[in-house]
Amino acid sequence: MPRAAPWDHTGGVDWFGAPDHWLARLVFQRGLAAVYLVAFAGAALQFRALIGARGLLPVPAYLARVPWRAAPSLFRLHYSDRFFAGCAWGGAALSAALLAGVDGLVPLWAAMLLWLVPWVLYLSVVNVGQTWYGFGWESLLLETGFLAVFLGNDEVAPPVLVLFLLRWLLFRLEFGAGMIKIRGDACWRNLTCLYFHHETQPMPGPLSWFFHRLPRPLHRLEAAANHVTQLVVPFLLFTPQPVATAAASVMIVTQLWLVLSGNFAWLNWLTIVLAASVLGLPPPYPGPAPGAAPLWYEVLVLALTVLVAALSVRPVRNLLSRHQSMNRSYDALHLVNTYGAFGSVGRVRLEIVVEGTADTAPGPGTRWQAYEFRGKPGDPRRMPRQFAPYHLRLDWMMWFAALSPVYARAWFGPFVERLLDNDRDTLRLLRHCPFPDAPPAHVRARVFRYRYTTWRERRETGAWWERTYVREFLPPTRLR
Repeated sequence: MPRAAPWDHTGGVDWFGAPDHWLARLVFQRGLAAVYLVAFAGAALQFRALIGARGLLPVPAYLARVPWRAAPSLFRLHYSDRFFAGCAWGGAALSAALLAGVDGLVPLWAAMLLWLVPWVLYLSVVNVGQTWYGFGWESLLLETGFLAVFLGNDEVAPPVLVLFLLRWLLFRLEFGAGMIKIRGDACWRNLTCLYFHHETQPMPGPLSWFFHRLPRPLHRLEAAANHVTQLVVPFLLFTPQPVATAAASVMIVTQLWLVLSGNFAWLNWLTIVLAASVLGLPPPYPGPAPGAAPLWYEVLVLALTVLVAALSVRPVRNLLSRHQSMNRSYDALHLVNTYGAFGSVGRVRLEIVVEGTADTAPGPGTRWQAYEFRGKPGDPRRMPRQFAPYHLRLDWMMWFAALSPVYARAWFGPFVERLLDNDRDTLRLLRHCPFPDAPPAHVRARVFRYRYTTWRERRETGAWWERTYVREFLPPTRLR
């Protein structure tokens, strides 16, 4: 007699295997492999300028001052730009193979190793990535990737305990984000945060202007729906089917709304992948007939469950605390973390505009030309682009730098030096360099206030933004 799925009242429950969830496991694993692929490709394409041997925050210098225990990484054994590139592109290749289903062609132990390797590789990257890898979705990918190691392949049914741990992760992700909002900015409690958020979010997308121009009652409805999704729906993940599937579906729809309205790297897509593991998907054809799980595998899954339970104590305390932290890891392996987003929402959008000139003695008549970034707003007439799930790390940190120079203290000076030297790797991170043939003599940076144009201004000028000069961020600077 086939075993019944967990959280299903149709019959007895096998508390280890859930054969009816094989399709949900398949969707989750392929989705996670796709996110890994994007993450590794982004690391390979951006690391030289950011953390390479001649990068803005070089890995060798970081490893020299940080102990092993604080940042375990393969790059402790050896670092060179060539080795880092090999690890990143190797991780991308393995992710592509997992996306194609290679884990289903090998024995169970080999499939677990195939999922363990990208986790080790990406952990090694994150732990030397410094401020460029300080985002919550880095820890989320590592925590999800570690659980995926124990999810098995077609040789065994999806383990109920691992499915439960994925739900527990999704619960902490959503509920943590909801609690940080309720405890944070008052605009979340009075449902007005969306009056500003679409305009002031880190990296608007091509539809963000239109979302911002929705009627205010709809913005209030957005905020209220967000509270329901993050504060009420997560508890339904642990109810019987089909209620759990309905809860996960609500989360997926909400995340797709966020995908349309902005660029949040792979945060939304990975949340969708996690929610997919909850779905009681009706299989289009009979699934594989898994055999009995070997004892060593059951022992590992039980050990994983005990480990996650023990490591969950501090994240749970954080959830219950009035001084809740947002996006924090409690261990160097990022096994169980705390999450949150937008505890406060800016009312004004500030942007740093970086400019250069060939004039050796800048004055009132000097012609300054702007460097254009790929994702962050610059030219007011340029429509915002869609980059997520790809993560433009420099563009994101420029948004933080505009909030406070503290965020840029470690890297902005070296960044300007690279511009003054026309460093090839740094310029590859930009959309446009106004000095393709020879480096500029001086570079400066100024802060502008950006606001979305109105419907009328948009029709008359073709501009998406209107900007106003605020202050100087960096005076004209040259190489000494």
